[in-house]
Formats: sequence, C-alpha cells, structure tokens
Amino acid sequence: MHTADETRRRFLANLTGVGLGSTLLPGVLWGQMQQDGAQHVTPEMLHGAIVVAGLSFFSDEDEKALLRSVNQSLGRYDDLRKLHIPINVAPPFYFSSIVPGMKIDRARMPFRASTPAVKRPANLEDVASWPIVQMAQLIKTRQVTSLELTQMYLARLHKYNVKLNCVVTYLDDVAIAQAKQADAEIAAGHYKGPLHGIPWGAKDIIAVKGYRTTWGSGAFKDQVLEEEASVVELLRNAGAVLLAKLASGELAGGDQWWGGQTRNPWNNQEGSYGSSAGPGSATGGCLVPFGIGTETGGSILHPSSRCGVTGLRPTFGRVSRYGVMTASWTQDRVGPLCRYAEDCALVMSVIARPDDRDMSVSDIPFNWDAHYDIKTIRVGYLKESFDETKDPVTKRNNEKTLEQVQAMGFKLTPVTVPDWNLDGSGMGVESGAFMDEFLRSGRDKLLTNPSRGAGMRSARLVPAVEYLQSQRARAMMMAKLAEATAEVDVYIAPADRSVTGADPDKPGAPTGGEGGATRGPQGPTIRHFNMANLACYPALAMPNGFSDSGTPGSIIFYGRPFNETQILALGKAYQDATGFHLKHPNLDSQPSLQPATVS
Repeated sequence: MHTADETRRRFLANLTGVGLGSTLLPGVLWGQMQQDGAQHVTPEMLHGAIVVAGLSFFSDEDEKALLRSVNQSLGRYDDLRKLHIPINVAPPFYFSSIVPGMKIDRARMPFRASTPAVKRPANLEDVASWPIVQMAQLIKTRQVTSLELTQMYLARLHKYNVKLNCVVTYLDDVAIAQAKQADAEIAAGHYKGPLHGIPWGAKDIIAVKGYRTTWGSGAFKDQVLEEEASVVELLRNAGAVLLAKLASGELAGGDQWWGGQTRNPWNNQEGSYGSSAGPGSATGGCLVPFGIGTETGGSILHPSSRCGVTGLRPTFGRVSRYGVMTASWTQDRVGPLCRYAEDCALVMSVIARPDDRDMSVSDIPFNWDAHYDIKTIRVGYLKESFDETKDPVTKRNNEKTLEQVQAMGFKLTPVTVPDWNLDGSGMGVESGAFMDEFLRSGRDKLLTNPSRGAGMRSARLVPAVEYLQSQRARAMMMAKLAEATAEVDVYIAPADRSVTGADPDKPGAPTGGEGGATRGPQGPTIRHFNMANLACYPALAMPNGFSDSGTPGSIIFYGRPFNETQILALGKAYQDATGFHLKHPNLDSQPSLQPATVS
C-alpha cells in the first residue's frame, strides 16, 4: 500500500513530467484529490485546479489531453510498481569509460608472473604478511599446504577480529573443504595457477550462495541470497579458498555497519575509512592474503590508503558485478585489495573477464607480464595537487615518491586538471531505483542509519531529463579528462585525504564513501578525484611512507581506461625499490574492542 507522502511525490513528479512542475497546479490538484478522497483526477477537479492556479491559457482540448495524461501515467506507475524486479536485473543500457578517439590495446598476451625463490619459515605465521607471489611459490613447490595456510589465517581472523571488527560471517567449514580440495588437486598434478590454495575474504555485499549477505545493514542482517556472485565463482574455479565475509559499510557507504565500526589495523582507535572497510582492514592486518572489495566513489582507494594496503580500482567494465549489491549501475566496480601490486595482477588475471551476466563487462584482455619493460611507460604527475598538499609529513612523503620515480629513470610530465565542477554522478537516481521496492515496503526503518532512506527517496525529485542531461555532461567531462591525460600512460596523484584532511571518524565529516562530485569550487586534487572516478579510470593506491606515529601514508597511480597493466607494472617497480608494502602493523599492541556479533 502506498503512503500518502509517496503517492503525492509520484503525482507531483507526473505533473513535472508534462511541464507543469513550476506552476501551482500540481499542489492545488493534489489538495483537491485529497479533499475528495479520489484515486484518479476528474474533469471537474482538473478544471477547478487550473482556475485556482491561474492557468487561463488552457483550452478545453488542452484540459482533456492533460486529464488523459495524468490518469494514464498514474495507472502505468501503479502497474510498474506491482512488478517484482530481481536485484540482479540492470537497465538494458551500459556505461562505457571509452570516449571517441581513445586508443585501447586489445592484443592478448601470454600471462607471466614472478617466480621468486622462497623457503618455508620455521614459524608459518611469519608468512601471514607475505605477498601472494611468494605464498604461491610455497604452495606450488609443496613446502606448505593450502590447509596449513587456511588454518593459520582462520586462527588470525578469530584472534584479531576483536581488535578490528572486520568479519561479518566466518566460513570455516567452507574454507577447510576448499583447502583440502586444493591440496588434493595439486597433489594430483593439477595446479591451476598462482591463486590455487590461496585464502581470501569477500566484502559482504558480494553474494555467497547459502550464506548471509547483509549489505552492512540491520535491514538485511538475515538476508541469504540464492545466487552466487560471479567473482566468487571465478576465484573458486581458480582454486582460491574463501575464509570469511568481511565487513562493508551500510549499503556500501562508509565504514559503519550493523556490527559497529571497522577499524584501521595500524591504529584501531580510528575507522578503516570507506565501505570496503573489511577487506582493507583484514588485508592490512594480515588476516587474509587479499580481499575483494567494491568502489563507487572511493571505497577501494580510501581504505587502502588508510590501512596501508595496495588496492586496485579497475576500469569500469573490467570485472563482473553479478551477485553484488548495486549502488550505481554506471559507477560500481569490483577489485582486489592486496599487499603488493603484482598480487593485484594475479587476482585480476582470474576475475577480469566476461561472464555473460553483467553485460557491461568488456572482452578487452587483461594482460600481465612481471618483466614488463617499464621504460616504455610515459609517466606524469598532477603538479597542482602536489603543490596544494599542506601537511608537512604527507608533503615530504609525496615529494620523495616523485624523487624515487625520477630516480628510476622517468621524466615526469605535468598533467593539468581540467576545470569542471558539475556533478555528473548518477548514483543518487540509480541507487534510488535499485532500492525502490525496499523503500516502498517501509522497511527503511530497519536500516542501521534510518536517515539513509530519506536520501534514497530524494531520487524521486530528479526529473528524467535532468538525469540524462547530467550523463551527457559527464560525457563532456570525460572527453576533457582524456584530452588532459593524452600525453601520459600513468600519472601520479596524492591521496585526496592528504589534501582535504577529511576524516570520516570525526563528527560531521564525510563517510569515506560513495558518490560523485562535490558541489562548488574544488581544488585540483578533489576535482581530479571526482572526474577520474566518474570517468571510471583505473587507479592503484599503495603506501609511500609513514607518519611520525607509524601510520602509513599513501600515493595513487592513475591510468587511462583499460591501462591496468602499466599502472601495476610501475607500481610493482616502485614497491620493489621502496619496500613500504613489506611493513605490517603490530596487532598485539592494539587494544581490544567490544566484540561485534558474527557467526
């Protein structure tokens, strides 16, 4: 049953759709309907409202046409709302990050990963902080079994979750069974590749069949979905071992979920900053070798920056989102949070492929060669953004990053951020559409933060024409950014938090999360962050030094669409030269929190 407020909003939206939203007519006519207790508009109601509204220019024929339009639209809307639309049904039009004239490398190349020489340590838990490329060699050479690794990581998850609050659901039985299967396959000579036998964790907006997928919200705390996310299937087929569902901010926003706040492993008195909070915290705390997160407007890059993690936000259209909660059909991306750039490449080699379910996924191949000739990469930097960084420690780390890249033999080309302050995000409208049935059910009162329902309802106030016009403006912005970055392959930018000082743990601050551009004048760092996000450019966040208190700083390598290979190759070279990714926090020195409810 529709509430009076909801019916009024639909009615007013219909009058707006026929060009009368700026007149008195909608309000007057609605009042007349309420007074008469009517479900449809009568000729007498319409005529009386037209007179009161002062629209004397309407002819008899105009009134008849308007009457038909209003009542037909109300009927069509009611019919549409009676239809149950499954959560995995997307609109049949698909966003592309490629703009006219952009050149994309479509050649498929052989996959070549590193093969470091490794030796099993006396204490297996020392492996917990190793990159996947090293762990994979331990398993491939049968120095360690997948079961041993899995049991070690499960023990760490159970021991340290009380300090990080990063686990929603433990999947011990699933993990043990998958690890035993991986060991049997490897023993039989059927080694599947570098992820075979490697444990991992999934953000809790990613569906695992038969287990809770709570979307971080009290309203969905007991939700069990019957489908399985494509990314879960692909990783399972590659032999990876799923340990747990890891915390997501409520409905993929911020680091607060129904179980509390997920914490930063380097300082658990602060949050992990962004809705891929669980994967960021668990990976940064060495509780999983890698996590799979999602990003709409910062939720891979932000927790990676806060938690000292190497996180890749892929190009839109790289990885299937089937079985993943929708925040925006034109902005959502799925990607890995790891400890090393090449680890991200190993994960991408498995998950970056079409699945015939998410029709936005391209067939452009993801290539990886650990011996890629990085000297061929044209490298730039956002000079204005580095100049505007104020914090002295962050500025020092950022300048050292540029010096290190130059010492590696690169001449840095300045990249100027185009002027653009219009908000081209479709997230508000798209998330409102995705959550429409939920909102109409009145269950938004069960949200962990009930005020979020009001934000979703505001989507009803955006006219369809304005939504489409904003997307046309978005296309114009994308062309501007493509032109500005045409002379480089990879370019370096400060993490946006280093410039704004924004901290979602402070009252009144942003929630680390999702969306589009901020209205009003913006500095070059935030302006670029919003533009690159809405243009769906790939980006790699990784540690680039530490503060005086020992918490990690972060730098971001950006590239043009479908250029992850060069971003990761340069990121790997930078990490090999600096070693910041090899440091890890001491969780034993962190205080325990009030435990959350997990199962």
